[in-house]
Amino acid sequence: MSEFVKVASLGELEEDTPKRVEVDGTPVSIVRTEGEVFAINDICSHANVSLSEGEVENCHIECWLHGSSFDLRTGKPDCLPATQPVPVYPVKIEGDDVLVSVTQES
Repeated sequence: MSEFVKVASLGELEEDTPKRVEVDGTPVSIVRTEGEVFAINDICSHANVSLSEGEVENCHIECWLHGSSFDLRTGKPDCLPATQPVPVYPVKIEGDDVLVSVTQES
């Protein structure tokens, strides 16, 4: 069973602007885009840098360092140089609270 932790309120999340949080010691990028909220591991699988410093467009987050882009729904990269996906995590919205579980990847 996965444990959900409050990481933000919906009002704190700007559209298409990643927010870095830590959940049980795991760096997570929270992104509100296209009417949904996504949680993806904040570390690029290629260059070990923070994805939350990158840009969001069309449900993808781009790594600012080398331009790899990851699908927020699946964590899969869609362009080089990254070839490995990053973990994505389940998100629940309860009222205005955004909750994430890093104990069970989706």
